[in-house]
Amino acid sequence: MTRGEAIATAFAYTRVKWRPGERHVLHGPDADGIEVHTPDASLPERGWWKAGEAAIGMPYQWGGFDTPREFLSSLDRGEAAGDISTPTKRRLGDAGTSGHACGIDCSGFVSRCWRLARSVSTQDLPSICQPLNAWDHLQPGDILLNDRHVVLFAGWDRGGKSVLAYEAGPFPVWRVNAASIPVAKLRREGYAPWRYRGDPRLTQRPTLPPCLLRRLGHAPQHANRWFSQGNVRAPGQDGRRHRRHGRTLWGDGRRSRPRRL
Repeated sequence: MTRGEAIATAFAYTRVKWRPGERHVLHGPDADGIEVHTPDASLPERGWWKAGEAAIGMPYQWGGFDTPREFLSSLDRGEAAGDISTPTKRRLGDAGTSGHACGIDCSGFVSRCWRLARSVSTQDLPSICQPLNAWDHLQPGDILLNDRHVVLFAGWDRGGKSVLAYEAGPFPVWRVNAASIPVAKLRREGYAPWRYRGDPRLTQRPTLPPCLLRRLGHAPQHANRWFSQGNVRAPGQDGRRHRRHGRTLWGDGRRSRPRRL
């Protein structure tokens, strides 16, 4: 797994297209008695998808580890679309994971981007990673981790004052998002930089895959530098930036004009 492949996987999670129905909404116990709250628009905070309307991006699910294909198959079976994190679920840990919901959580998302065979929790990620001595050592495919959440580093933004990152919820909504997050905010919240030590190819210079190059509309010889400068337009709701919860979402469906390199 190369750095470019890790980022391409993250990007793919933001592009999952699906159409939820009423059967995918659940607020209450599932068939096994586990409380589930889907992040649909009826949720008081940070709900986003609406039954009967097209949705883009995989929803957050506590304990979720779905691939895009598995997620779509689960929807076909009528499973609940996502399940938010709550104090009760954080207390229960794995026992709070519903077998009748689908989606992915923050550590499951990073585990999928690194092509791990199982989801490694935020508590266990340090056991397979090495800490970085400085933030400026971060490269695409590394992570920023605190005691409750993890985001995948994708590049620098705003002259190094912010990072471009992918994450599975909860901000600004319960979904796999791409956002520009101020470094100062991350430091205040106790995030630290880490690097997966299980695949030596993650030490290589990052190379973007052709599928992502085509979306960005940039020449291959410019892509690595363009990406490292934080100019990738990762998907949000439209072609503009949106600032919410300390994160600036990036618009989708349009192309940025590259700088002269």
